[in-house]
Amino acid sequence: MNMPNAGLVLRELSGVAELKHAEWFQKEVWGKDDPPDNSDLMLAIQHEGGLVAGAFKDGRMLGFLFGFPTSQPHIQHSHRLAVHPDSRGMGLGAKLKWFQRDWCLARGITLVRWTFDPLRRINAGLNIARLGGSASTYYQDYYGEMVGINAGIPSDRLLVDWHLTAPRVEALAKGQATAVVDGAGETLTVEVPKDLDRLRVADLDAAISERLRVREEMTSAFSQGYKVEGFDTEACCYLLTKADGAAS
Repeated sequence: MNMPNAGLVLRELSGVAELKHAEWFQKEVWGKDDPPDNSDLMLAIQHEGGLVAGAFKDGRMLGFLFGFPTSQPHIQHSHRLAVHPDSRGMGLGAKLKWFQRDWCLARGITLVRWTFDPLRRINAGLNIARLGGSASTYYQDYYGEMVGINAGIPSDRLLVDWHLTAPRVEALAKGQATAVVDGAGETLTVEVPKDLDRLRVADLDAAISERLRVREEMTSAFSQGYKVEGFDTEACCYLLTKADGAAS
């Protein structure tokens, strides 16, 4: 269902009732077997400077975002971003992230980090292509064995660095197209499946094989000084660049 954005409100969650509703919302997105972040924990972190926000239309939560402080005051870790399955196609993920950027910059936070599954094309398109994030850290089986939509394959993750004041991010925030490889040195690509969930259901062994292939290609590239700087949504591949003079 593609709903219009008129009447859409992005704001921080308020009160225990909304935080408890956010627990239910997480289960709707990640599956009922995947443990949600607890409302009491989110409340405490919110009071200590974290961000717990939602996208609402006519009083109904359509999207959810949860970030918390790190050991460095200028860095926030973005832990959860979710859009309800019946509300996808509205750009809510991007809207919540730009809301997060404004919220962070108003508080002197200039870098936001988070992890995501590198095999998920939609997430890569948002995090790298639309937001201007970069990545040079790969975690193997980060969460161990998982359930719900992540069941059956190793829980590898890429760590995204979102530099909020970087020229490319500022341009994207204004809706301006930017050149990903402008001034870059060597480049290479890493392809990923077009639909991980469909592949996982149809052929789990193939999904695991794809996980291991991408793991090898990514970690090898990172060890040579490459960094993820772009994602081609049509070709379904990451663009990695290595600045001139980087380690090889």
